Amino acid sequence: MLVLVVGPSGAGKDTLLDLARTALADEPRIRFVRRDITRPASAGGEAHTEITQEHFAAHRASYALSWQAHGLGYGIPGDITADLAAGHVVVANISRAVIAEAAEKFPVCVLEITAPPEILAERLAARGRETAADIAARLARQVPLPPGVPVITVVNDRAPALGAAAVTAALRSCLG
Repeated sequence: MLVLVVGPSGAGKDTLLDLARTALADEPRIRFVRRDITRPASAGGEAHTEITQEHFAAHRASYALSWQAHGLGYGIPGDITADLAAGHVVVANISRAVIAEAAEKFPVCVLEITAPPEILAERLAARGRETAADIAARLARQVPLPPGVPVITVVNDRAPALGAAAVTAALRSCLG
């Protein structure tokens, strides 16, 4: 099962995934994928593999999933297909824009991590990377999930440990 993690900026996806990764460290059937991104690793945010635009363009066909957003290229390594064939759960932070494509290629479940708008706004403002207008635009953006794809929603509006426990339980349920 490919677990597609989505959610708005500021929802705490990276925080909850890092905590769940630690909680599930002894579970060999769950793999947390490290994305390739055409963004410097020093730019903050999730731990990712830094690649150039040229590398992304030259190797895009080798990714299991790839997309471009906000001027950056993103790729999920092609080797996840072996893990999925072995019956493992693969967890990947992706864009909603590629859910339908992923569902055509793999058995998927969406793990949506979200928070109330006022909490998202507070978290985004605390980052200090965007103007108030940019934050308002992010919060106004609504991208619906495609129909027919199973969705598990975790509302991350309390202590990170509680959200991580919900994410960990959701991932364990995917093991079957």
